[in-house]
Amino acid sequence: MARILITGMSGTGKTTVLAELRRRGHLTVETDEGGWVLPDATWDEPLITALLDEHPDLFLSGTVENQGRFYDRFDHVVLLSAPLDVMLERVRRRTENPYGSTPEQRAEIAHYTETVEPLLRAGASVELDGRRPVAELADTLEELAGGGGSHGGGSV
Repeated sequence: MARILITGMSGTGKTTVLAELRRRGHLTVETDEGGWVLPDATWDEPLITALLDEHPDLFLSGTVENQGRFYDRFDHVVLLSAPLDVMLERVRRRTENPYGSTPEQRAEIAHYTETVEPLLRAGASVELDGRRPVAELADTLEELAGGGGSHGGGSV
């Protein structure tokens, strides 16, 4: 197994693919939830460092300013990408995460896609199309990690 970071803009499917990986028995962490991100939109470095020190096999998702400082701690940095219209439609209709529900937030997503996604692409070791079926994305991520579910899955 391996440590894999799944990054990308809001609406690319990070949460959905992480849920599928968790269902398959993998340890997953969604850093957008659970206190991993500080108010300045960066990871809490001591918390993330401790997490990575403790878990050599996990799938972690998130997109924050300082994530590049941790790229060397991951076996793969995967950019999950999708066309802007697909991302905006997904965030418009989701119910469990309100981000993207306002015109201002959708404009922010469009701006970040134009300015931040190229930076993420430059740091990624793999890029996957977020429009692919979730099971297919999870299969590809498992292949990158070197195997099937750990059967001790869950989330931290």
